[in-house]
Amino acid sequence: MHGFLRGVRRRQWSANGPTCYRSAAYHSLRPRQVRERRLRPTSLGRRGLDPQAMRYFLDQVAGDLAAVQGGLDRSRWETDRIKSALRRWQLEQARARNERSYDR
Repeated sequence: MHGFLRGVRRRQWSANGPTCYRSAAYHSLRPRQVRERRLRPTSLGRRGLDPQAMRYFLDQVAGDLAAVQGGLDRSRWETDRIKSALRRWQLEQARARNERSYDR
């Protein structure tokens, strides 16, 4: 049953459209969320994680997420720029083609 539900969740469309394979309920993790995450300290005499080591690790993860997110933002900006340039070029080509057809 669990495997079936996992497959159903995967097929749901997200707000980003059909090209995004994540569930609509999925919210991407932000660097701020990682940095602000606080882990409860373990009680005395129990095993646990070193809070300083965890803080260092979470800061590294947040830095990596910020770098990836920045790269993704630059990539989206570049894609939009190229699409706009292509649309302008196509419009110029269509106008030139129409002018040549009227000259005949």
